[in-house]
Amino acid sequence: MKIRSLPSPRILALSYVLAAACLALPSTSHAAAGNALVDDFSHPEHTSAGATRIIITDKETGGQSTVTEQFDAGVLKMSGQLVPGRGRPAFVSLVSLLSPQGLPQDVSAYQGVRLRVKLKKGMLAVQVSSTDVDNYDYHTSAPMARNPDAFQDVRIPFNTMKRAWSEQTSLNLKNVTAVNLVAVGMTKEDFAYEVDDIAFY
Repeated sequence: MKIRSLPSPRILALSYVLAAACLALPSTSHAAAGNALVDDFSHPEHTSAGATRIIITDKETGGQSTVTEQFDAGVLKMSGQLVPGRGRPAFVSLVSLLSPQGLPQDVSAYQGVRLRVKLKKGMLAVQVSSTDVDNYDYHTSAPMARNPDAFQDVRIPFNTMKRAWSEQTSLNLKNVTAVNLVAVGMTKEDFAYEVDDIAFY
């Protein structure tokens, strides 16, 4: 899995506080309609669409968050520690591009994001990236409820996802580039979750 730190132009995107901050890779080209399955974690490095998974951390914004990953029979286990920089939230984001080239996909046939997840520690949100957002304030879900003992199917309707600091806009479902899982926190804390699959429903 490729691990990237934030390029400097994205630092200002962290001005919001409690919302999940994840910066995916925007694109300007269009691709065919998206598939319902985003990732079933059957491959240790690539999504079901063949895109390389990417981890983005807060290192270049002064954070010191760490992450480890482990694959076990089609389940991705993510854990680590969130260590925020001064005055900024800590975050570790798992970016699942919808195509190997990062091309936007049309997912307007679907109502939202579904994932099978076990949230053991910390705060986790889902974010959907689109090319219509040019300041990295992508549409983000409310934090999920913890379920440390068992996997749960979580459904997040697109129309409940909000931008954090920008004027609220509707998510343009014809230009979606990625689904991101974002562990985020304002204080030093551990996080851990397991994810079995991600899809649109």
